[in-house]
Amino acid sequence: MWSLRLRMYLLMAVLFALIYAAITVIGTYFFRVSDFSFYIILSIVMMLIQYMIGPKIVEWSMGVRYLKREENPKLFQMVEELALRANIPAPRIGVASIHIPNAFAFGRGIKDGRVCVTEGILKLLNEDELRAVLGHELSHLKNRDVLTITLLSVIPMIMYRIAWSFMFSGRSRDRGNAALVGLVAFLFYFITNLLVLYASRIREYFADKGSVELGNQPSALASSLYKLVYGSARISKDTLKEAEGLKAFFVNDPSQAMHEIRDLSVLDLDKNGTIDASELAMLRNKTVNLGFGDKLMEALSTHPNMLKRIKRLSSYTA
Repeated sequence: MWSLRLRMYLLMAVLFALIYAAITVIGTYFFRVSDFSFYIILSIVMMLIQYMIGPKIVEWSMGVRYLKREENPKLFQMVEELALRANIPAPRIGVASIHIPNAFAFGRGIKDGRVCVTEGILKLLNEDELRAVLGHELSHLKNRDVLTITLLSVIPMIMYRIAWSFMFSGRSRDRGNAALVGLVAFLFYFITNLLVLYASRIREYFADKGSVELGNQPSALASSLYKLVYGSARISKDTLKEAEGLKAFFVNDPSQAMHEIRDLSVLDLDKNGTIDASELAMLRNKTVNLGFGDKLMEALSTHPNMLKRIKRLSSYTA
């Protein structure tokens, strides 16, 4: 897991260096502010705001309702057993009132962790598959990558706002310079967004591995991913759009379901809607070759290519 943390720390350093450089140039040139401490304070304020309001935004966007034990004792038992194995405090457990079958974890840290399932996933997965998904989400909390990705995600948003402001709201006498700064900020937005997407994909691989390390079978997680893909493929485009801004929190990217279902259905040799241990084992010795289009799609996605992801699962043992 130190490999994950090292990559995350390096990405944070690069991303905050980029936004610091952009704000420094803009502040010095347009607002004549050259005091180093000003930018340090501004950066800290932005991170604190994101830290404080991030969980509330997720709760509001997803329609999260926290459960009491008597409402779903089996779900509570699963989460508490996995949390004990992971050696972390048991998170709060909630249900999101959206039909997309999925699950997600968020919070300000391990002690403030929350794990939520959607109404759709409870109807789709069996007990082993649901436990594997919950293990994936608790691994996000254990790895402390939820807070990291939350903080990182604010950087492209800031760069986009800066770009928009300077490209379309510059004063007439500074119009040319403002447009140039806006173009540079938009370039920074594109670069930082790619880096955040890369960080998001890294954490998914490690959360998959973490779920297996918590005692879940790789085939159970592979099968759950397959079911979540075809479950999402049945959801209307309008419903998928409602959760577009928060798909980085999900186990898989619902917007890619129609594309992924074609690849994954090949793995389901007996066509029973699952990927069992024998089917997963057959993938272990195969090579997954992605075309240029698939590689480009992955680079612009919050989640790894699903076929590559399940291929990696085939190399794990519980």
